[in-house]
Order: sequence, then C-alpha cells, then structure tokens
Amino acid sequence: MSLLAVSAFGADVDLARLLKSVETRYNTVKTLEMDFEQTYIAPNKARRTESGRLFLRKPGRMRWEYAKPDGKLFVSNGTDYWYYSPMARRAEKMKLKDAEDMQAPMAFLIGKLDFQRDFDRFVIKREGALVRITAQPRNLDKAPYREVSFLAAPDARIEQLTVRGQDASTMDFRFRNETRNPAQKDSLYIFTPPEGVEVVTPGKEQ
Repeated sequence: MSLLAVSAFGADVDLARLLKSVETRYNTVKTLEMDFEQTYIAPNKARRTESGRLFLRKPGRMRWEYAKPDGKLFVSNGTDYWYYSPMARRAEKMKLKDAEDMQAPMAFLIGKLDFQRDFDRFVIKREGALVRITAQPRNLDKAPYREVSFLAAPDARIEQLTVRGQDASTMDFRFRNETRNPAQKDSLYIFTPPEGVEVVTPGKEQ
C-alpha cells in the first residue's frame, strides 16, 4: 500500500484493518438497497440536490430510482447502462465501462471491492464515531474523477461518498436505510424505453 498521510485525528485508526472491514462488508453481499441523497456542485452552475432509492445486485447491476426529480432513472444490467429523463423524453444507452457520470464510482460496490487495487494515497480522519477515508484513483489520468472520499461507520457501512471530478465538480452521496441481501426481481435491472421516447447512443450516428 502506498505511503499514508494521516491527520492527528486519525492517528489511532488502523487503516489496513478498516479498509479490510469495508471490503468484507460489501464483498459478502449479493444485493443491497438504500435511500440516497446526492448533491451536485460545479463551477458557475447552480447547486442541485436530488434523492431516491438505490438498488444493487452482483454482478454489475444497479438501479438509481429517483423520487426527486420524479421518474429520473439510471439502470445497468451489468453490461449496458441507461440514463432516462422523463422531462426530456430522452433515454441514453452506453456500455457501463464507458459511463463517465458521477454514478460510475459506485460500480465498485457491485464488483469486488479492493481499495489497494483501485485507489492510492490514502488519508484518514476521524469525524466523531465515523472515519473519513480519502483516496485517489490509481489510474488518475484515465479516471473521470480525481478524488474519492468515503465516510465509514463503526460497522464498516459507507454513509457518505464524495466524488471530486477532473472538471472541479463535486458529487456528494449520502446513504441511509441500508438493507443487505433483500430479494429482488430481475426486472429491476431491465430498462425498456417508453413509447415515444428519443433513444440516443453516444458516439453513434443518430
């Protein structure tokens, strides 16, 4: 693991043990569900806060179902990735590996979480009973984000994920009401564009 910079507040934290606990928690589940609130901040743009319910299923499936704004949707079946905006009456389809929006870092929760493989230059800091872990992606030049911060609870649950983009934007996710291994229908991860919706595949002729 790379050289670690630790704040005075985090001097009593065993980083290796903490990372292993988080990895174990998320690598041993097959499905997850939780409420989320996300706040998007970018230079010269209005602050935007949205919320809804997140569904995850291994391998590679996720569904971001928004209540605010109602009907907005991100769905991945493990290969394809859909974004649907009911207000714009538009659906975008791409390969999950090509997705560059700020939901993409959450994909590590539906794969095999390995901090040492994916991240570098860890910094930790205590925040009351919680611990904040800040790290850079190992492949910084190719990643759509330059820094990721995880706020971990004593039970190794991730309560907050903050992603700082290469474009100086920030996406902050807060999670609550996590349910481990709930039964889920396959249809959660299948998206069929509603009739009359424009379907766009970025990078291809329309």
